[in-house]
Amino acid sequence: MQTARLMIAAPQGRSGKTTVAIGLCAALRESGMKVKPFKKGPDYIDPSWLTAAAGVPCSNLDLFMFDRAALVKGFREDCEGTDLALIEASMGLYDSPLEDGEGSSAWLARELQVPIILVVNCSRMTRSAAAMVCGYINFEPGTPVAGVILNHVGNPRHESTIVRAIERHCGIPVLGALPRDDRLVIRERHLGIVPLQEQAEAATMIDRIGSVLRQYADIDRILEIARIDKGDPVIARSAATKQSPVASVKIGVLADKAFSFYYPENLDALQQNGAQLIYIDSLRDNRLPAIDALYIGGGFPELYAAELEANAGLRQDISAGAESGLPVYAECAGLMYLCRSVTSGGRAYNMCGVIPADAAIEKKPQGHGYVSAEVTGQNPFFPPGTLLKGHEFHHSRLLNVGRMRYAFRVTRGNGIDGSNDGFIYKNVLAAYMHLHARGVPSWAQNFVRLAASRRSAEKKTTVKTR
Repeated sequence: MQTARLMIAAPQGRSGKTTVAIGLCAALRESGMKVKPFKKGPDYIDPSWLTAAAGVPCSNLDLFMFDRAALVKGFREDCEGTDLALIEASMGLYDSPLEDGEGSSAWLARELQVPIILVVNCSRMTRSAAAMVCGYINFEPGTPVAGVILNHVGNPRHESTIVRAIERHCGIPVLGALPRDDRLVIRERHLGIVPLQEQAEAATMIDRIGSVLRQYADIDRILEIARIDKGDPVIARSAATKQSPVASVKIGVLADKAFSFYYPENLDALQQNGAQLIYIDSLRDNRLPAIDALYIGGGFPELYAAELEANAGLRQDISAGAESGLPVYAECAGLMYLCRSVTSGGRAYNMCGVIPADAAIEKKPQGHGYVSAEVTGQNPFFPPGTLLKGHEFHHSRLLNVGRMRYAFRVTRGNGIDGSNDGFIYKNVLAAYMHLHARGVPSWAQNFVRLAASRRSAEKKTTVKTR
């Protein structure tokens, strides 16, 4: 048998595709199916909701951060042992950083032979919805748009008018019609919907959305479309599990409301290379546990700056660890946390003080989009000359920067100062750029190797002092 596959896409952002994807994951999980969720493009927030809805970690698919071979290989591996691969598209179906459309959600659906269900926001529209859908079917030949789900439907008359127009003029079925319902709206912030970790009502919201999908969408017909064999890539269903080597080092990971942006593939890569992950709550754990390295991901430290400042014990331990040579890899929010202070709402809050700089939150993004960089400075994680691809999205900028060495020369994106990214201090590397382990497999290997060197050095020091 093969794993069924499906993409939930939309003509444009904020049409409701995340709501539909969450609802399908929840509804199908409730029915006993094992759904593997994916998010097209660089994103942490939508995947946090899809992970909770499906009960399975959401993986990312992105042609910029990793090449086609790695993308297809990762997709196949992640689908092993699952019943359905469900991909949430990004932005509009055909949106791409390239003029020829390569890397768009439509391109991805054609590449992986995944049927598309288009979510259409029907507000202030009737028959025009059919014209829109026809355009999306025919814009790039071979794009497998297989059905439509209507969103924000006003009443039965509104629904029937649109359904008749689409099924008459477009030749594909309408598979559901979701009513306007404020209870289905997930709170938003400048990066999109608010991360699941910050919403106490998240579980209730997921259950509610799943119930709405069961009530207003034809789940059986959707599954029929997902199970149609479109050819390569063949994904055989098996019970195969990946075996990790015996853990040789302990890597701490700050994981809480302030720091929640981690690709599961990055964490898996560290474990696959021999790391045991020790999760640390930066808001509640007041001491740094016995670890050989520390990973600080992205998030929203500015929203919890007062609590981070109040947890002085952990901040002091991290600072002391960095001074003693503890390997630390920090991305975006992690960079901010390692600075002297973070200014938010007109007030400066003390942070770790490892980096001689102050982070200030601005109203507009200071860096947004894909990043390309070349490693130019000697550092413990990447050899000079390494080419890196990642992404950034931050509203902070660094002020009062002291004398620091940079690891990366930015050729696309903003980084720290428009030209450089990645501060180096002893065994610390802190950058605004987010990396994905499937695009830079050496990252996890080098991180674990560095942690092992730290552990070895600590053992030698312990022996000498006895």
